Amino acid sequence: MKTGRYLNIIPPTPREPAPMLCIVVPCYNEEEVLPQSSAILAETLRGLVERGKASQDSRIVLVDDGSKDSTWEIISGLHESDRVFTGIRLAHNEGHQRALYAGLMDALDRGCDASVSIDADLQDDVGVIEGMVDKYASGAEIVYGVRDNRDTDTGFKRDTAQAYYRLMRRLGTEVVYNSADFRLMGRRALVALSQYREANLFLRGIVPTLGFRTDRVFYSRRERMAGESKYPLSKMLALAVDGITSFSIEPMHVMTVVGIVAILVAVVMLIYTIASWATGHAVAGWGSVMVSIWLVGGLIITSLGVTGEYVGKAYLETKGRPRYVVDVELD
Repeated sequence: MKTGRYLNIIPPTPREPAPMLCIVVPCYNEEEVLPQSSAILAETLRGLVERGKASQDSRIVLVDDGSKDSTWEIISGLHESDRVFTGIRLAHNEGHQRALYAGLMDALDRGCDASVSIDADLQDDVGVIEGMVDKYASGAEIVYGVRDNRDTDTGFKRDTAQAYYRLMRRLGTEVVYNSADFRLMGRRALVALSQYREANLFLRGIVPTLGFRTDRVFYSRRERMAGESKYPLSKMLALAVDGITSFSIEPMHVMTVVGIVAILVAVVMLIYTIASWATGHAVAGWGSVMVSIWLVGGLIITSLGVTGEYVGKAYLETKGRPRYVVDVELD
């Protein structure tokens, strides 16, 4: 086992006939959907246990990300009535990625052999979890849930999502196309993930960098069971920016090139202006001056904004603050 700059990865072990499986569910203000989705998840997990694909110790880990409604009361009630449910409550709303990470680390601490992460609205198909477990049993350490279509999305969301995945790949970020946070991770992958210390979490980009043997299952995404999406356009855009700036410095290179091109254009304009003045064809153009000012000003502001994103992230990383604080943990 290597140390220093190498990760301390536990060696592979033979797959147990019935691994301890933890289904990790981040929850934020999910009082409308949780009573229904929890019953479906419990039925799914019990089916796996009955078919010998998960051990009796398997659990559903519900992570309350500082909800303002009765989500935690529902989680506590589920735990009291059925010990297949357990959970943790974060002391503050930390966001989906950190809540998911907290749940995965809790699953690791509980001794789970594998974890499946899924959102509480169950738009992802629980029916393919068994397929994930089968592929894990066959040797895959990470199994991605991949959407085979986007029929439930609006045209705008579908087009922007496809453009985003293409952009991420062009910028050098390794992402799985049409895959979000619905995936299975074995214990070795969870141990490796636990050694990633960045504060700016973008798990869709981190997990593919872990390595290990991977596989995929395909499914059709469903409509949300109840309530409203906790990922409006503003949060989706913020996640997209995090994904780009956490894994690539290509935007800074692009802005450098754009700045050089703008300077060359300004030089050409200057030469043209001098030539026009020398030949007596100069025309006073207030508009051209203003356009030039706005162009250069826009380039400067954009460049500063891109640079500021990276400086800000570096600033957060150097603080070394915990990514989340657990308020309550159920046994």
